[in-house]
Amino acid sequence: MYGYAGKILYVDLKTGKTWVEQLNQEYAKKYIGGIGLGMRLWFDNSKAGIDPLSPENPLVLSLGPISGTIFPTAGNGHSFVAKSPATYGIGEAVAHGTFGSELKRAGYDAVIFRGKSEKPVYVWIDDDSVQLLDASHLIGKSPSETEDIIKKELGDYYVRIAAIGMAGEKLSRIACIINEKTRAAGRTGMGAVMGSKNLKAVAVRGTSDILVAKPIEFMDMVKEFHERMKGPATQKYRTLGTPENIMVHNSLFCMPTRNYNNAHFENANKISGEKLNEKFVVKLIGCSSCAMRCEHEVVIPEGPYKGTLTRMEYETLWAMGPYCGIDELDVIIKGMELCNYYGIDAISAGVVVAFAMDCYENGLLSKKDFDGLEANFGNSEVLIQLLEKIGTRKGIGDILAEGVRLAAERIGKEAGKLAQHIKGLEVTGYDLRCLKTAALGFAVSFRGADHNRHGAYAFDVKGKVDRLKAEKGRGKLVRDMEDIYALIDSLVVCKFSRGTYYNGIADMAKLYNLVTGIEMTSDELKKSGERINTLARLINIQEGLSRKDDTLPWKVLNVPIPDDGPVKGAYVTQKELDLLLDDYYDSRRWNRKGIPTEEKLEELNMEPLARIVEKKQEVQ
Repeated sequence: MYGYAGKILYVDLKTGKTWVEQLNQEYAKKYIGGIGLGMRLWFDNSKAGIDPLSPENPLVLSLGPISGTIFPTAGNGHSFVAKSPATYGIGEAVAHGTFGSELKRAGYDAVIFRGKSEKPVYVWIDDDSVQLLDASHLIGKSPSETEDIIKKELGDYYVRIAAIGMAGEKLSRIACIINEKTRAAGRTGMGAVMGSKNLKAVAVRGTSDILVAKPIEFMDMVKEFHERMKGPATQKYRTLGTPENIMVHNSLFCMPTRNYNNAHFENANKISGEKLNEKFVVKLIGCSSCAMRCEHEVVIPEGPYKGTLTRMEYETLWAMGPYCGIDELDVIIKGMELCNYYGIDAISAGVVVAFAMDCYENGLLSKKDFDGLEANFGNSEVLIQLLEKIGTRKGIGDILAEGVRLAAERIGKEAGKLAQHIKGLEVTGYDLRCLKTAALGFAVSFRGADHNRHGAYAFDVKGKVDRLKAEKGRGKLVRDMEDIYALIDSLVVCKFSRGTYYNGIADMAKLYNLVTGIEMTSDELKKSGERINTLARLINIQEGLSRKDDTLPWKVLNVPIPDDGPVKGAYVTQKELDLLLDDYYDSRRWNRKGIPTEEKLEELNMEPLARIVEKKQEVQ
């Protein structure tokens, strides 16, 4: 095969047995790779109703057909897929760097980790050689420390490693998996799944060539896109990066602040992308095969956190800044470093801390719970303390490490109203009360409250629609973007490069054809995107999720924006949400309960999965 390695590696962590199976070529075309292939492999290797933290929950590491090539941004990505301990539905997280390239060169399209090791191990994949090595000495180490130790042990600096930190070891439901020291497969708790298997890290070295079907035409496309990557479509990422969004969203009053108590942060200028770039950014780094170089490395030059080094994006800057009411960049940068050290999803971490602050201000948690600190919004000491407690699961951190939904259940009283999540996954930096296309995208997202499954906020923020209006037609907008995003994360290419695909799916289909030699029309590739989202929906239905889970955080539905400005008083009513959901389901040709029809499954060549729908209808 071209592009695809053609092999799936199975690792039984309980027995230590490993084996290889051939990639199903029908799956390759139907589900592409990345999250699409990963979800299908997870489905085939699991059963309904398993506990996410049990040995029966397989962890799938999957690549795209373009992985390992020199196509801009496409050579480096990888995804992890499993049942999410945060949402109890399908979970997936994508990361970039160099890890994915190395795994493809080792000769695999995916690795499926089954069972649980009796003792901590790391898996060492050296082309055809696969070993389970003792990781007892790595317990308690950060992903960065783990990476350095393993490289020294194996005697090769160029070995690539994905690892968990203490949060994953302690089964925090907001734990992530990190490669290249700062690049996280962040959301849905995949680090906890890895920790539940006593799997500390995966180390890879590959020496095989990656062959493409049509090398001359492929190189022409590489050169063309290399130039596109240096053009206006990616200028934002090459200059200020995503932190530019701080001032953009703040000016539109669509940046959730202090746990959705506001939509505008009065001190945004103190933590803006401009201020970050001026005082802290020291280097821009690119992933393997990327001409964009979007990774903004920041270093604190002075003060109590002098020397702290990490990378910053808008979402993490927002979560530990405005969302917690904090306007000190050095504190936020230190918070980001702590998340990397413990292996925590920094978005969820900031949202959890803000939730705890809101609980304190509403009398649901006491000063004693915070070891004597006044846990008001804006208290930077509380942010640092809580991140350390969450990472180690000490004190109140043991509760908060469960994420806001389960933490609220344990705290009780009115805490559920302060827990801003969808399907158990913490919100991201878009105030859904005044971004109603985005609100729909977030509500129906198969992995919960996340912007990276649909990008629907762009229609609202860029003024392409009336962002304060819920109306028919928004369902199609969300559906089409969901399908494109599913393809992006299945090929796998970087979402920051999406603007360089001037012809949209047609460009993606051309790339797929040149690399794999498998004929794929634009319509067929679009159908694959729809199939991937439908598969995710079916898995969630199998795991017990339904229309009632396609909802919005309590404050979005009940607390109007209080800030004086263009969106004062905005919120989403249940009537508006129901209208949007009906419109979305209709656009997908699902029934009004959000269940794909048998006719739709037949159209997508997914008839064997109709049993999930049939079983659901029998239960009802």
